Amino acid sequence: MDESDLEQRLGLLRIEHRDLDDAIAALGMAAQVDQLQIARLKRRKLRLRDEIAAIEDQLIPDIIA
Repeated sequence: MDESDLEQRLGLLRIEHRDLDDAIAALGMAAQVDQLQIARLKRRKLRLRDEIAAIEDQLIPDIIA
């Protein structure tokens, strides 16, 4: 993947991460809270965060001062 592909993927992952955050908040406010569904969404959100961090590491070069 080249840099533009990584940046595009990063943008999509960030949008999905925000959407999951909104979905988790909405489920938490529902009359009947589905804890299992919330737990699944939170795990997915954590996986996305890890993938976002990995892509950011690829895009930002290590600078040794």
